[in-house]
Amino acid sequence: MGRVAELAGVSVRTLHHYDEIGLVRPSTRTPAGYRAYAAHDVERLREVLAYRRLGFGLREVAELVDDASTDAVAHLRRLRGLLLERRDRAHAMVTAIDREIEARAKGLTVTPEEQLELVGARLYDAIGGAYTATRRSDPRIATQIRRALGDARAVLNVGAGTGSYEPSDREVTAVEPSAVMRRQRPAGAAPCVAATAESLPFEERSFDVAMAVSTVHHWGDPMAGLREMRRVARRVVVLTFDTDEPGWQDRFWLTRDYLPEFAGVLDGFPSLAGMADTIGARTEPVPVPWDCADGLFEAYWRRPTAYLQDHVRRASSVWTRVGPEAERRAVRSLGDDLASGRWAERNRGLAQLDSADLGLRLLVA
Repeated sequence: MGRVAELAGVSVRTLHHYDEIGLVRPSTRTPAGYRAYAAHDVERLREVLAYRRLGFGLREVAELVDDASTDAVAHLRRLRGLLLERRDRAHAMVTAIDREIEARAKGLTVTPEEQLELVGARLYDAIGGAYTATRRSDPRIATQIRRALGDARAVLNVGAGTGSYEPSDREVTAVEPSAVMRRQRPAGAAPCVAATAESLPFEERSFDVAMAVSTVHHWGDPMAGLREMRRVARRVVVLTFDTDEPGWQDRFWLTRDYLPEFAGVLDGFPSLAGMADTIGARTEPVPVPWDCADGLFEAYWRRPTAYLQDHVRRASSVWTRVGPEAERRAVRSLGDDLASGRWAERNRGLAQLDSADLGLRLLVA
């Protein structure tokens, strides 16, 4: 333990604490009876220390390193992305500070609002940014979905993916056509059936409720899938996107200013009103919190530098669907505007918002 502490640059007391709380426990003993670290223990310790030095709390670190769907390479890629994000944020702040130094040297006035925007908002953003590394259930969105599920016990999760937003206290059956996604479901997750939304292999009214979260736009025939959900369940809860509002593309600065190709991604997507009518649903807006833990496309509306990071973009299908040329152009243009201050000038009101309505809607039938 002493040798490991020396190599890792931490105290033996720290290692003892990690052992006591079950975060990193030496799994072998030396011939003399001393506790020792095996290779896999050192690998886990490396991940724990890296996440700690990026600002994660012990509880969040435990969740990350215990993620059964993430191997050593995935952790390294995640850590690399977080470090690059921190580097880019630091670079942006240095650039902004240099501009303020230059302004003051010229005798120009820097307002209190500008000073706080530079240091307070950006620093707060940088701290919160570490939580955007992976796709996971955001507790506020999860609460809204859970409320819509009501007292349902038997739940069908259609297009379930890796299991985000699946309630843990219900009898859940998942449906996911992608073998890649099914393999990433964590140990202990609900049983998962290989099937499509358009052809659910269940009898009528087999479930209390059928849910679908951020998946309808992937279906070959969304209306057929919604009708199937209505057939096999007494109630239906769907998190989807609203394209009915005129100028809907302009709700989000990323699609308005940098990625107009987003409109093409939803070309032919059913109207929200049409989907609601198909299943007899009411609609609820789903605000996106500024520090949304779920790395969906709209999650970083107040944390723009996140979109410069490849691991963030890879977590959303939009970037793949618009193609590499549009992606490179959008990232380059956004990076230029962040460095020059143009993005901050155009979007200066966002720093005061805790959440934003960017078109996510919950259909509840």
